[in-house]
Amino acid sequence: MVRGVLGHRAFQPTMVGGLMVFALFAMPSIFDATWIFNFTQMALYSMVAASVGMLYGRVGLVSLGQVAPYGIGAWVTIRLAFATDIPYPVLLVIGGGVAAVIGVLIGLPALRVSGLYLALVTLMLAVGVEVILFRLKFANGGPGFNGLALTMSDRAPVPRPTFAEGDIAYFRFVVIVAFVIFMLAVAFLAAKPGRAWASVHQSEPSALASGISVTRYKLMAFGLAAFMAGVAGGLYGAHVQWSIGVDQFNRQAALFLIAVVLMGGIGSLWGALLAAFFATIMLPFLTQNVIGHQFWNDFALTIFGIGLMINLIQTTKAMEKKGLLE
Repeated sequence: MVRGVLGHRAFQPTMVGGLMVFALFAMPSIFDATWIFNFTQMALYSMVAASVGMLYGRVGLVSLGQVAPYGIGAWVTIRLAFATDIPYPVLLVIGGGVAAVIGVLIGLPALRVSGLYLALVTLMLAVGVEVILFRLKFANGGPGFNGLALTMSDRAPVPRPTFAEGDIAYFRFVVIVAFVIFMLAVAFLAAKPGRAWASVHQSEPSALASGISVTRYKLMAFGLAAFMAGVAGGLYGAHVQWSIGVDQFNRQAALFLIAVVLMGGIGSLWGALLAAFFATIMLPFLTQNVIGHQFWNDFALTIFGIGLMINLIQTTKAMEKKGLLE
């Protein structure tokens, strides 16, 4: 497994090592608190973008619902952080695990559809989770698992791990967790699931003829992607602490996510870092200093529409070649 990870083309030791050293030691010395906050957001958002890239770029599953496990992971982690004394790294695993289970359950009815239809089904999921989180008054900041803060002054900040309470320490913690999540993804890609996903992406009938359980590996992809997004959600709650709402997990966020992932590139895990840079660094900078917010919203939705159109055309042509359409 280790040899497969080190030898996989997605893992480039020199680049990864240099990036980690720069992020952990140089960036806190170079940038001020505002930029460290933005780079923390970039690191955790890259995990969500990578989960989309895993599904779309590696398995061919067009999911617009990755903000759903992102929000589920955030809610579970935040409520457990208020209600228990469980160490924060364990809370992240629990939040990611709950998101993974729900991701697999969601994947079951989505197995019979593909392309644009799968995108619409998963978008409905994102809308459903948005409504549920709104009804739960996410995140209310009250004590216990079901606590409710009646006023903003009663809302408590989401507790951070004791070893990463400061912004710089928390930034380093998020970078390390993101590295672990990316290495987990590379480990799957370098092993049997990665080869199975490549075969399924290329041709499901050929994969079935080769003895590959398409259902099993699709569900595995949904579960892994949901786990990645769920862990990122848990990190998000302790990152912003006070100003938490459903805006990061609503339908607009779902469309924006797939748009920036298409811009960054879905075929490589490195594209997830580029997508996160677009979403959390470049876009806020351009919005504040160059041009208005509405233009970039429209631009992102345009990219999303073009991406869906290309996917629909490619899916239709593939179905014609297989004789499924006349």
